[in-house]
This record gives sequence, C-alpha cells and structure tokens, in this order.
Amino acid sequence: MQKEAKEFFNTRFHEQPVNGSALAGFRQQGLDMFNKLGIPAVKHEEWKYTRVNALFNNDLTYNLDASGISKAELDSFRLPQTANATSLVLVNGVYSPELSDIKHSVKDLLVLPLETAAAGEYGAIVKKHLGHSAAYHPDGIHALNTAFTHGGIFILGKSNRVITEPVYIYHITDSRSGFAFAQPRILAYAEQQCELQLVEYYGTIGNEGSFTNEVIEIVAEAASVLDYYKIQHEGPHANHVGTTHVRQLGKCLTNAVTISLSGGLIRNNLNMIMESERGESHMYGLYLLNGKTHVDNHTIVDNVQPNCFSNELYKGIMDEKSTGVFNGKIFVRQDAQKTNAYQSNKNILLGDASSVNTKPQLEIFADDVKCSHGCTIGRLDEEALFYLRTRGISEKNAQSLMLHAFAVDILENIKPQALKVFVDHIISERLDFNF
Repeated sequence: MQKEAKEFFNTRFHEQPVNGSALAGFRQQGLDMFNKLGIPAVKHEEWKYTRVNALFNNDLTYNLDASGISKAELDSFRLPQTANATSLVLVNGVYSPELSDIKHSVKDLLVLPLETAAAGEYGAIVKKHLGHSAAYHPDGIHALNTAFTHGGIFILGKSNRVITEPVYIYHITDSRSGFAFAQPRILAYAEQQCELQLVEYYGTIGNEGSFTNEVIEIVAEAASVLDYYKIQHEGPHANHVGTTHVRQLGKCLTNAVTISLSGGLIRNNLNMIMESERGESHMYGLYLLNGKTHVDNHTIVDNVQPNCFSNELYKGIMDEKSTGVFNGKIFVRQDAQKTNAYQSNKNILLGDASSVNTKPQLEIFADDVKCSHGCTIGRLDEEALFYLRTRGISEKNAQSLMLHAFAVDILENIKPQALKVFVDHIISERLDFNF
C-alpha cells in the first residue's frame, strides 16, 4: 500500500498546474519528505491509536476543480446569522473566490490566494511562517499537505484593528464521483493590536467517502487577540486530519475551541507555541461521538519563553461503538521559568462498546514552574441520576440533563452568540435535551 500511495501522489504532484509558482520549492520539499517518511502506521508512536493508513486503500480521486459546487448547494452549509460576515470557501481544498464573500474593509482584513501572497509584497511573511508546523509533525501526512499546497489562502488582520465579525472558512468536499481527497492550506497573520476571529466549518456533498488533510498556520503578534473555532459535523464516511498551528510572537491572547460532533476517522492536531514572554492561551475541546466515529485530539503547548500561562480542557462523550483519543503534551523549555500550565481531559463512556485512550504528558526542563495535568474516565454518576429521578425527571431526560451540563463548560467559551446557539442546538438534539 505504501508503494502504491507514493506512486499515486508522485504522479499527481507532477500534474499540478503550478508552473513558475513562488511555492514550487516549498512543495518539492514536502514531496521529498513524504517519499522519505511515507504514511504513518501503528508502529508510529504518535499514530498508534489512529490507523490513517487504511484510508489510502480507497480509490482516491484528487480533483482540483472547484467549479462543481453551486451557490445554492453552498447555502445549505452556511452557518446562521452570518450574512454580514466574510465567508471564504474552499472546494476540494482549493480556494474559490467566486463562491467566497469578503465583507470586511481592506483597511481591516486582507484575503489573497496563498500563491499570490507568496509572490508579492507579503512574500517575506509567507516565507518566514509557512511550514513552521512541520517541525512538530514529522510525518508523511503533514508532508503530503505541503507537497500539494495549491489553491490555499493567506489572511492578514491589519494592525490596530478590531475585526468584530468572525471570518468563516467553509471546507466543502465533493465526493459525488468517488472517494474524494482534499488538502487545504491556510496561513493567517494577525498584526500588532489586531483582534481576529476565525471559524472553520466542514461539509461534504455526496455519499462516497472523503478525506480532508488540512494545515492552517496562524501567527499572532504583540497585543493581538486571536479566537479560533473548529466545528466538525459531517457524515460517517467523511474523514479528517487537521493541524492547527498557532505561534505567539508577542505578548498576546489566543483562544482555541475544537468541537467534533460526527464523522468517520478524525484527527485534530492543535499546537500552541508560546514564543514571547507573558503570552496567554486557552484551549478547549469537546467530542460528542456515536456510531463508529473515531476522534483523536493531539495537542502541544510549547513554552519557549518565561512567564506564560496556558489552560487546556478537553471533554469527551462516547456512545455506541465510538472511540476517543486524547494525547496532550506540555513542554516547558529551560528558559521558560515562571510558567503556569494546566491540562485536563475528562471523559464519559455511555456505550458498552465505546472506548477512550487518554495520555496527558508534561516535559519540564525549568525548575520554577507551576504545571499540572490529569484525566478522568467514567460513567454517569448513579447517585446524581437517582436524585434527578426522585424529582420527577425521567431517566432519559435526567441523563440528557447531566450530559448537557458536562458539555456546557466548553460551549461557554464560544464567543460569537450565533455560533454558540448553533452548536448547542446540535448537541441538544443529539442528547434529546428538551426541557
């Protein structure tokens, strides 16, 4: 399988319409690394619980044409109350300016094709920051995305600007003609004193399988505020590997919320790289799973400079035959004294066949820090259920009430009200929460 996959992607690589691109060398480095590393199997420590190599047994179609989706079809995926917000659309991993709608003023926000930014006045920014995440993910999946960096997006939040409306990024995969493979690439840059909100949402058209392999790299400069939201709500045949890589280059505040509600095999990599003194970051995750959905959350908080603060809370509810994985790492480098870093993972198993693997980790090379980590796995509290039953609440409604209360800690960290209501509605429907 490794040999066939390498042959397939090497052939597709040379068919890319990217002659003379400013990113040609970058792509070639990605292909060379993919050929060296291959597709990770279970012997790869970081992939031991997530067998992504099985996805490459499918007859892949790598379609770079973004013209097959109509605006009417796109409207079925649009999030509520977003008419006044910028929406960026990628179809099969390729940016579609025709389907996108940029509402923000160019004084506040700039959106360009990644190739255009690399070849123009923002080339130095692209060259400096694009690909920084590779050092944290030395595997063939990440390298494959680099090799096929085509049709990506460059987002620039201007300095001293408060961008009140979020930027919504829609990833639409068209699987109507066969198993579809998409590889989006995004670079976002928040200049000094910029407040920027990014929302990524994933949807699939068609009943065949799909695999989205995405990398988004985000840079936050001094005094900026970055809020990032990732919402996954696709069908059981939609598979996803995504890397979100956030760099704090100045004293700033970053918040990330990852919500996984449905899909096939899902792997979320989230990196917070604290490269400046007194940075602050918050990371929240919720995975609400049923069927045979598999969700793997891998997080990294890398404290490079001193006096930084980070807080991480991930919660999971697994029902039926679903599987959850959490692997969180906190690094405290030798110079990162006075670091405060906290990590917690909490899980509830509902189905007799459901399971979770959790592995919180600390690697501390400084001696004056406050760090903690922990995890819990269990069932619903029988005493609490009994208490609610004695108050006239049915067993089903009592269970739904407790599960919703378990999840609400994460939902409260979604700042855009319309997005919070949308996600809460989906969760309430799933839990049959009708009070």
